[in-house]
This record gives sequence, structure tokens and C-alpha cells, in this order.
Amino acid sequence: MTTAVVVCPGRGTYNKSELGYVGRHFPDPALLTGFDRQRRAAGQATIAELDGSERFSLAEHTRGDNASALIFAATLGDFLSIDRERIDIVAVTGNSMGWYSALACAGALSAENGFRVANSMGTLMQQAMIGGQLIYPFVDEDWRPQPARRAELLALVDDIAAAPGHALYLSIELGGMLVLAGNEAGLAAFETAVEPVQQRFPMRLGNHAAFHTPLMAPVAAQGRDMLAAEMFANPALPLIDGRGAIWWPGATDREALRAYTLGTQVVETYDFTRAIAIAAREFAPDLFIVTGPGTTLGGAVAQSLILADWQALASRDDFRARQEREPVLVSMGLAEQRRIVTEPIR
Repeated sequence: MTTAVVVCPGRGTYNKSELGYVGRHFPDPALLTGFDRQRRAAGQATIAELDGSERFSLAEHTRGDNASALIFAATLGDFLSIDRERIDIVAVTGNSMGWYSALACAGALSAENGFRVANSMGTLMQQAMIGGQLIYPFVDEDWRPQPARRAELLALVDDIAAAPGHALYLSIELGGMLVLAGNEAGLAAFETAVEPVQQRFPMRLGNHAAFHTPLMAPVAAQGRDMLAAEMFANPALPLIDGRGAIWWPGATDREALRAYTLGTQVVETYDFTRAIAIAAREFAPDLFIVTGPGTTLGGAVAQSLILADWQALASRDDFRARQEREPVLVSMGLAEQRRIVTEPIR
């Protein structure tokens, strides 16, 4: 069998080209109906209504209370679609909001409770809407690591954060990208201080709050008030969190897992880069399977493997050559790659 680590994407991955993704791919209509029952009870538009819209609306589809539900459903649907007779899933991880999806995929939350956690936290984030996020690279266009540049950027973040009225933090280590979060003064100061690169950075992330920073402490507290420890359980599959720590089947304390999920990872930096490095080193999978929606997380996985010096990968060209010779990354958001892990070999 082919061994695989499944990687669950976070916010920002359900966009115009993903409209209808859940309807096309979710394999369990009854389960999806249960998710929509939760949404209706909360007075929210259903996944069926949002995903089945005639047109994509940036204002509607990317807001936290809607995006979290759509992304969780798309991710779980893809996970359930993997052919487990051919693919041996050895671990699960995720980026940012993808941690909630990973909990459900690994069995630490039931599908219904996983949806409840993702939908509740997305809704709380949207209601609070504290601060914002931007993204900026420290690798060059060929994905070659530039450690000195990274150090300079983090020093700049510290300098800005020290100024009165400015809040700025490292939110996510995302492969060759730094995702920064803070208040408007902090974000604007960084945008002014750095040079534009690759014709799109620094890039503000629309409808994103200051995730994974101390500014989210009130949201974390609300989440703990709403979501009980009884929802959490030992995972059936190993889980790699945003510190690179592994939660093992049969050896996980559900109170500790809840404390991390509704506390630590909400208010501290999410190190996706380290999660991928640990996945590669500890589980040595044949494949990394990035579930949908979207395809943007694949680049961050590849960059994380390069930063980890995994199997001598050192650049984008190295990674592309490896993909052509012996694919190590499958993005389920791409139809031709999706078939690799969902369709039986004939």
C-alpha cells in the first residue's frame, strides 16, 4: 500500500473556482444534511445554499462564519473519498483552521462535533473580527531558503510591535511565507517598511482576523465556554499539531487536546512548516495528500519540505523534477491528481 500523510487546508482556500466543490465531491449526503441542520439551528445559511449559489460572493463566501463551514465540509468530504484499500493514511495534519478538520479526519472529534467546532470558532472569529493578516515571502522565486532575510523580517516585526499603539505578530510559519497578524497600525507599518516583491506581496488577506496571536484571547475564551471536553477523544490516527507535536492514538488526554485546540493554537504562532517537517521525518510517507478545497497549500507543503532539506530537495526546480519522476504531493483540488488517490487501479 501507499502510505500518506493527509494535510487539511485552512481559511482562504474556498474561492470562486471552488464554488460547487462540496456538492460535486461530498460522498455522504446524510452527513452533509446534518451539518446543514446545525447551520439552520444557528440561523445561518446552509452549506447547500452557499456552495450551490449561482455566483461567488467575496463578501459572503469568505467571511469566517461561512468560509469555515465550507472548508471543513470540503476537506472532510475529500478525506472520506480517499481509497483506503490502496492508501494507508499514517498521520493527519492541517494549517490553521485546518487543525479543526484534522481533528475530525483523525477521529479525535466526530464528524458532527468537528463541524460544530469549526463552525463555532469561525463564527466567533467573524463576530469579533479583531485585527487582520498579511503574507510576505522570505524565499526567492525558486523557493530557495533565505535565512538571513527571514531573520531581518522577524526583527522588523519585533521593532514595529515595540512601537506604541502597534500590534504585530508572527501568525503562521507557512513554508517560505511569513503570515503576520496584528492591528491596522502594525500591519500598515510593515507594508510601508518592506519592498513589494513578486508583484503581489505584501498581500493582505481579506476577511481574516489576527489568528494565532494574543489578540485572539477573548475568542479562545468564548470557544472554551461553548465547546465541552466531552466532545474530544483519542484520535484513531496520529495527529500533528501547529507546534509539530504528535497526538498519538491511545495516548492522548482529551482535556489537554481541548486546551491546545481552544487555547494554545488560537493565541500562539501556528508552525505549519514544522508540522510538515515532523510528518516527513517521523512518518516518511510515500505521499502528502492535500485535501480540497483549493490548491494553494501545495506550494507551502513543498516549500516546507525544501526548508527541512527533505530527500535533498533544495528548490522549486528540484521539487518539480521529483514530482515528474515520482510524485510526492497530491492536491485533491486538481481533478487529475484527485484520481490518483480516489479511483481504484484498474
